Amino acid sequence: MKTSAEADFRAFVVSRWPRMLRTARLLTGHHHDAEDLVQAALAKAYVKWERIQRTDDPDAYVWRIMINANVDRLRRTRAREWLTTRFPETAAPDRTEGIAERSALVQALDRLPPRQRAVIVLRYLEDRTESEVARLLGTRIGTVRSHGARALRRLRGEPGVAREPAGASANGRAARGTRKEPRP
Repeated sequence: MKTSAEADFRAFVVSRWPRMLRTARLLTGHHHDAEDLVQAALAKAYVKWERIQRTDDPDAYVWRIMINANVDRLRRTRAREWLTTRFPETAAPDRTEGIAERSALVQALDRLPPRQRAVIVLRYLEDRTESEVARLLGTRIGTVRSHGARALRRLRGEPGVAREPAGASANGRAARGTRKEPRP
């Protein structure tokens, strides 16, 4: 590069450095990554500086180089390291028992007659009221209650499914079929 072009590039870098660094900081989220990004962009711009000077807007050209360099950096970076003052989470509890219970419940549901299964799924797994279930199934509330009671009795008799259904309330009202309907 000629000395006048070199001097022009140096003047460009000195005058634009703070602004480029601020933009890079916003792009990367880290001060050190921002400095690396600006350095990489300016290195690419230095090689093409004579062509960049002939453009209408050299600032836009160099900023575009910086943005493209950031995109390339993100593509290369798959897993990032984050510095933190917190320790990693403790080991997660063993969830195999829950998987076994869920599997037993699904198998028990499969053995229920279709109407009883529909009542249990709508009532406890989708947390619908008895009147909503009756409307969806095209039957009366009493029929929903009797299907629900029979289904719960069968489910409680199944091995591995002795607990209340997942949608049951904490005090057990929903499992006993005594969940109150919303007032109109």
